[in-house]
Parts: sequence; C-alpha cells; structure tokens
Amino acid sequence: MNSSETAIRVEGLAKQYRIGQHQDSFPTLRDSLASALKWPFRRLQAAVRGEPVSLDPETVWALRDVSFEIKRGEIVGLVGRNGAGKSTLLKILARVTDPTKGRAEVRGRVGSMLEVGTGFHPELTGRENLYLNGSILGMRRAEIKRKFDEIVEFAGIGRFIDTPVKHYSNGMYMRLAFAVAAHLEPDILMVDEVLAVGDAGFQRKCLAKMEDISRRGKTILFVSHNAGLID
Repeated sequence: MNSSETAIRVEGLAKQYRIGQHQDSFPTLRDSLASALKWPFRRLQAAVRGEPVSLDPETVWALRDVSFEIKRGEIVGLVGRNGAGKSTLLKILARVTDPTKGRAEVRGRVGSMLEVGTGFHPELTGRENLYLNGSILGMRRAEIKRKFDEIVEFAGIGRFIDTPVKHYSNGMYMRLAFAVAAHLEPDILMVDEVLAVGDAGFQRKCLAKMEDISRRGKTILFVSHNAGLID
C-alpha cells in the first residue's frame, strides 16, 4: 500500500494495565499470602488459554499484538464484547494514552468522540463549551464562529445553548459533542460507543454525516456494540 494512501497504521500494538494500582504501596501479610495462593491458579489459567504468564499477577492486557492499516476515505467499524479493547484502541490512536508495546501512526487532523461530555466543563454553557471543545479539537475561533449556527442546528439544542451543560442529559451532551467533532472537518473521525445514548433519529443523522465525511475522502473509525449500525 502506498504510504500516502494510509490514514492509520498499527503494528504490534499492545496495552497493559495494572490492576489495583491505587492500593497501598505496602501490602499486609494477609494480602501477600492471598496473592501467593492465587498465583498458581493464574499460571494454570494462562497455560490453558495458551497465554504467556506475566511476572506480575496484578496486570491485564487490554490489547495484545494488534496490527492493521486503514486507507484514507474508508469507514471502518469495530464490533466486540465489553472488555475486548475497542475503547483502549481508540484512546491510543487519539493520543489519550500510550501503548505498552508497538506503534500507531495516525496521519491527518483527528476529530475524536470517545466519551460523552469529554472536553466539556459542567459549569459552562453549551455556547461556551462549544468554543472550548472546538479549541481542544484544534479549531480556530474564527472557524468555530463561522460554523456555530450549523453546529447548533445539527445538535438540535438551540433552546438550551446558553444553559450550563451540567443540566444537560447524556443525549444532549452527545448531540453537541458529536456536532462539534463532525464539523471540525477532520481527516480522521473516531467515534466510540457514545452514539448509543442518542435516539434512533439522531443516530441516523450521525451516520449520514459520517457517510458525507467519508465521501469527501475522509476516514471514519467507528466503535459500537450494535452490528446493525455498522452494517
């Protein structure tokens, strides 16, 4: 594949998290004994599953040895059970967290919507958060001002745009956040499970917007539990 056609390249990506890392730094004798008793069973489970045994029994791999490429203009859907690592993958690609191993290359301007209300301040109004969130995503103030009415109309929350977002429902949060990210004109748009909190009508509206972005040669990476949405 020509490198100029590649939007996202992932090679041998892995992410490990430590379980209970907020526990006391000095475990009690009881904790140490409990961990020692559990360790042989963890080794047996790993052997049955064909997984390597971690030297640290208090870690878990959210991702392991993931490799793929996505071309510019493609719409790619990720479907998987809870805990499969879908959201972790998007967070690595969006530079929210670093991988433990491997590398991920993302080429172009990224618009990401990973969690409802990410980048919003609860005490600020929808208008103020629109400017704040747009700036976080890389939009200039003049660009936000030019697209302001279009974003508010798409979100369908015009009556509440000057209301503090702490009074918004999850659906209203999602509508405004998606509208800002989609009107960023990103080269790559990453959307996590957040559309699940929206009504069916707004979901169709979002999917149509993503198709429009793709037709303009942009790349979409979309995570959902609902295979029907991705189809």
